[in-house]
Amino acid sequence: MPDNNVVTVSGLTKYIKSKLENDVHLQKFSVIGEISNLTVHRTGHLYFAIKDEFSLLNAVMFKGSASALAFEPKNGMKIVATGRISVFEPSGKYQIIVSSMSVDGIGDLYVAFELLKSKLEKEGLFDVSHKLAIPKIPSKIGVITSPTGAAIRDIINVLGRRFPFAKVIIYPSLVQGEDAAVQMIKALKFFEKARCVDVIIIGRGGGSIEDLWAFNDENLARAIYDMTVPVISAVGHEIDFTICDFVADLRAPTPSAAAEMAVPNTVDLLSKFENVNKRMYSILQRKLEFLTQKYQSLKRSRMFEDKQFFTERYQLLLDHITERLISVTGVRLDKCDSGFKSVVVKLDALSPLKILSRGYLIGQNKSGDIIKSTSAVAEGDSIYLKLYDGSIDCTVNSIVKEEKHG
Repeated sequence: MPDNNVVTVSGLTKYIKSKLENDVHLQKFSVIGEISNLTVHRTGHLYFAIKDEFSLLNAVMFKGSASALAFEPKNGMKIVATGRISVFEPSGKYQIIVSSMSVDGIGDLYVAFELLKSKLEKEGLFDVSHKLAIPKIPSKIGVITSPTGAAIRDIINVLGRRFPFAKVIIYPSLVQGEDAAVQMIKALKFFEKARCVDVIIIGRGGGSIEDLWAFNDENLARAIYDMTVPVISAVGHEIDFTICDFVADLRAPTPSAAAEMAVPNTVDLLSKFENVNKRMYSILQRKLEFLTQKYQSLKRSRMFEDKQFFTERYQLLLDHITERLISVTGVRLDKCDSGFKSVVVKLDALSPLKILSRGYLIGQNKSGDIIKSTSAVAEGDSIYLKLYDGSIDCTVNSIVKEEKHG
């Protein structure tokens, strides 16, 4: 450092970098904390922050070291990172270059997230059967987000480009901090009561787990579940998941994607309408040609020109049908008559009178009961004998019983 202490910014940064990177205590050390704001670069490098309750330390783990990890780092994980301090000169920020990392536990926010997710899932708040269908062509779209964030600009741009006919109603709300969940619930209740939109987009851009925590609020989740207007959740980037994503009727990976899911593409619709119009015209054209040909054919036909021929032809057809009905009816009657006679013969054979005509008698006492055994009468009793052509009044003089054999 010069004696007058006047240096350039880059000179001062280089001096601090030299001091920090040459400090023996900072060349290799381990730090414990919670992973936050994790980004996996396309090169394979990991960029994230290690934080505790009071401070945050930027960190980078290059591909060579990251590929050797035995686990997949996630936001909220509590880890022990080993590495060295370095200074990134363009921004003047210091960070830890992580060479190795191990899991120490799971952060408090991550634990809270998993507990709430498990609870609501068991209650059925994530069931697919409860989710509402997103309308194919909505006329009004509600948007709940910050009026100053990038998300609202992305949503409006996509909606305007894809389907400018839809009206967008924005309900400005905080999307981060203690009051954010309360404001978003208020916005949902407004749209539910007003019934002024066909679908609702709720969300914000990406951030750390702390930035997105309002979308893990239990009351907000229950408010979304109770909605009768379909809700699209659009929170963060594609890798970010919140409770709102699980309970909403549809989850979009980004706010821009939510806008694309909410409305159809005008170009695609016009193309479909044009195809339908062409098909309808073609069908009607073929139908008209068919009817024209049929008309000409009938016009040339003798049936059309000669009314007498037409009448005679259908009179013959009517006579033929009448004869067929008479024939079928006669066959049916003959069959029924034959069956009836057969039943009469069987009944006659089983008739008691028929049996009496062959010389059999039926004995009855004074009460009219049929006598079936010699034990049913006594000497001197008056009985009646029923014959085929009448009855005889008798008195019992004697009783002879026969022994049964076998």
